[in-house]
Amino acid sequence: MRGTGVDATPSIDATDERFFAGGGELGALVRGHDWAATSLGPIGAWPQSLRTMVGVVLLSPVPIVMLWGADGVMIYNDAYSVFAGGRHPALLGSKVREGWPEVAEFNDNVMRVGLAGGTLAYKDQNLTLHRYGRPEPVWMNLDYSPVLDESGNPAGVIAVVVETTERVLAERRKAFLSQLADDLRERADPVAVIEAATRHLGQHLRADRVGYGEIEGTGTDLHLVIARDWSAEGIASITGRYPLVDYATAFVDDFLAGRTVVIEDMRSDPRTAGLASEAAHAALDIRAQIVVPLVKAGRLSAVLFVHAAAPRPWLADEATVIGEVAERTWAALERARAEAALREENRTNETLNRTGAMLAGELVLERLVQNVTDAGVDLTGAKFGAFFYNVRNEAGESYLLYTLSGVDRSAFERFPMPRNTAVFAPTFGGEGVVRSDDILSDPRYGRNEPHRGMPKGHLPVRSYLAVPVISRSGEVIGGLFFGHPEPQRFSARHERLMLGLAAQAAIAIDNARLFQAVQQSKATLEQRVAERTAELMRAEEALRQSQKMEAVGQLTGGLAHDFNNLLTGIAGSLELLQTRLAQGRLTDLDRYINAAQGAAKRAAALTHRLLAFSRRQTLDPKPTNVNALVAGMEELIRRTVGPEIAVEVVGASGLWPALVDPPQLENALLNLCINARDAMPEGGRITIETANKWLDDHAAQERDLPRGRYLSLCVTDTGTGMTPEVIARAFDPFFTTKPIGQGTGLGLSMIYGFVRQSGGQVRIYSEVGQGTTMCLYLPRYDGTAEGDVVLPDFADAPRAEQGETVLIVDDEPSVRMLVTEVLEDLGYTAIEAADGPSGLKLLESDVRVDLLVTDVGLPGGMNGRQMADAARVSRPDLKVLFITGYAENAAVGNGYLEPGMEVLTKPFVLEVLASRIKSLITGR
Repeated sequence: MRGTGVDATPSIDATDERFFAGGGELGALVRGHDWAATSLGPIGAWPQSLRTMVGVVLLSPVPIVMLWGADGVMIYNDAYSVFAGGRHPALLGSKVREGWPEVAEFNDNVMRVGLAGGTLAYKDQNLTLHRYGRPEPVWMNLDYSPVLDESGNPAGVIAVVVETTERVLAERRKAFLSQLADDLRERADPVAVIEAATRHLGQHLRADRVGYGEIEGTGTDLHLVIARDWSAEGIASITGRYPLVDYATAFVDDFLAGRTVVIEDMRSDPRTAGLASEAAHAALDIRAQIVVPLVKAGRLSAVLFVHAAAPRPWLADEATVIGEVAERTWAALERARAEAALREENRTNETLNRTGAMLAGELVLERLVQNVTDAGVDLTGAKFGAFFYNVRNEAGESYLLYTLSGVDRSAFERFPMPRNTAVFAPTFGGEGVVRSDDILSDPRYGRNEPHRGMPKGHLPVRSYLAVPVISRSGEVIGGLFFGHPEPQRFSARHERLMLGLAAQAAIAIDNARLFQAVQQSKATLEQRVAERTAELMRAEEALRQSQKMEAVGQLTGGLAHDFNNLLTGIAGSLELLQTRLAQGRLTDLDRYINAAQGAAKRAAALTHRLLAFSRRQTLDPKPTNVNALVAGMEELIRRTVGPEIAVEVVGASGLWPALVDPPQLENALLNLCINARDAMPEGGRITIETANKWLDDHAAQERDLPRGRYLSLCVTDTGTGMTPEVIARAFDPFFTTKPIGQGTGLGLSMIYGFVRQSGGQVRIYSEVGQGTTMCLYLPRYDGTAEGDVVLPDFADAPRAEQGETVLIVDDEPSVRMLVTEVLEDLGYTAIEAADGPSGLKLLESDVRVDLLVTDVGLPGGMNGRQMADAARVSRPDLKVLFITGYAENAAVGNGYLEPGMEVLTKPFVLEVLASRIKSLITGR
């Protein structure tokens, strides 16, 4: 019983009207409501506390509802009426338990706590409400507080209700789609993509079935092919092939137009109720569904469907998620299929290249034909393949089986050889390719034979592909035959591949036959081969001489041009100088003198390069700090190699000086970096590294050097690398792998000459596709170079503090003994371990360890870097010194070390070890 106007509440006075003035729609409804019919009574009888709170509620822009009295009579504002949806305006004045019966127990608790003076707060509280006549999950931020009457006792509860459903669903949708994207990204197989997408979506929506089907056919003859679906427990899979008209008669037009179809109940929806499609869906446990069509390039290509076995009111957010998953599934499938096609193409090319290379060199007929047959099975995906020679009997019906692939030869022993039937005749007659999607039902073959297509007892062939092998002379040598027990397994692409393979096979068989014929006259052949070999050797030697003379010509031509320019500058300046002296004109003489001197200096530099090439240059060796020299060259090198190349310099601390010609070393370093750049056309990294090396007899012998102390300057690139053949000739004059006009092959030869003349050696370490390291080994100079830091003698090395402990991990007992004695002489407590797991066990104990000294290469399945990283989980401040016989970058990850980690390469001197240990422990 509610009134609709002022007349319905005659008890309201002017004060009440002013008090409840405004408040929008709800203000008018409150003023016109028949409150006398409720436990609150007429407005005129309301206590002041209630009037005040109602005024606050009505004027608030925030959704607020007040629950007054023990029954929780509801009074709310305009903002709350939007939240109430279809329940408004019936909610006004109702008891909260009756107004929201689906959440009655929740509200009972609210009233119990609120009327006891307590408060409640919920963030993103999920409740299912019937705001529009059906259950709907909603999320809300709820804050409940008691409302006090005039005596200070709780008389009601005020609730601030802010719906967060849209935000919560958006966040969940985003998280779900992100997880789905991550999973799909890892899927390389198209079927796996569908499996992942349907499973994720089904579990997210709590659906009964989710599937992805692709459309085959044209016009009105469309079929839905479901290769994989996901079903909840108790719901059957519906994978298979279905005529689209039987299941989507009422909404095929929607599909073709790309419109999503949403059905909440097949039995009541006018598009399906009473139709055959309703029965078809019912047989598949489908009562409600959402279907998202995917129209690509103007064609219905696929659908993603979600099924419910019972009626289900679908939410807008659910439809949005399904649409997103449909598009992402399509994209992931396209990507997976493109990658699969690329992999298949690469595999095909590899097989063709491998087979072509094999055929080009294989002269044994049996192996040749077997390899061809095996390659055909591999390329077509056939279950079995065979090669038959076209050797007929007098009746013209017998062929010779030569090779089999994929099946045992006994499989052909149960029936006669092929006869000149309709299926085999085109191949042995050389008429062309025969391809059948199902040979057993193909109307072209076997119409008059009881077995239709294949002889009785034959291998189970449904897909059939046969290609003739035709000699260059036109003779049909035989045929390649391939079969598969499943229909529709061979395509036009397989035809093209087998035609190419058959052509290669024909040439190879011709060659093999020719070789066999030639073998019959072996003596003549050997003479001809010897003559041909000698002719080729003469031609090769002539080619080498031609190339060498071409390089010499380029070199001498360039030198002549340069010297002519320089001599012109010198001679011209001297002639002008002589003329001016004869004329008595003594001004500007300096200009001619300077010009002549400059040309002479450039000529001397050019001669210097020639002497370097001949390893006869006069060097000016000086004690040199190589680290300082590299640092001085770093900026020039960066500019020279360009921005696409990253340059990293790793200078060994305590590097020994070298007695070397600094300009020549700079020139050698620059040339090595330019060579490294040229080996990385797509960009990469150059690492310049210095180190101290103590070469024992074995190491010195490997490098063709006397034993002793050396320093190394190495340039490492991440480029194309060198083959052993190229490495063997890299220092030969005139040898180059660069195109004509881009190098004469003198750079490495001159570097080699300079280093050897300096008493050192150059070595190349390279792996094709991985990169190259060029190392210059220079003898140590027993003195100091300018700017060097002189290390103290071992006797003066810094001593340990009380209790300082070092853990040594190395699988070589002599190394552990050496390091241990050094440490103990310096006052440290030394602990030893022989492998990574043993060292890590000590590091995970409570033993004091101030420094870990470890080799990188260790036995036991854990190297030194892995052990150090694991130890730093529990000892984050652990100092680590790696000692290794490998190059520093290879040992510790291209030079990247965390703070508190350093590398010392073996062999090392004791004063360097002592100094490095102390600096690491003290941090100075």
